[in-house]
Amino acid sequence: MQAHTEIHIGALIKAKMHEQGRRSAWLAEKLPCDRSNVYRIFKNPSIDTALLTRISEILGYNFFSHYNT
Repeated sequence: MQAHTEIHIGALIKAKMHEQGRRSAWLAEKLPCDRSNVYRIFKNPSIDTALLTRISEILGYNFFSHYNT
């Protein structure tokens, strides 16, 4: 059995946005939510699946691919 690697989804979202040259204000506008909520998402190691689905669509990246079944 392999060791479980903890996924920090907020950090992955932040990294993907940085890679795409996006800013927090841009994601806040797309969601739509307050920019402070975006900063909370970045700090959170977990996220609601509906919100993760929406962010995946916005950024054009499947964040669910980081999770094993």
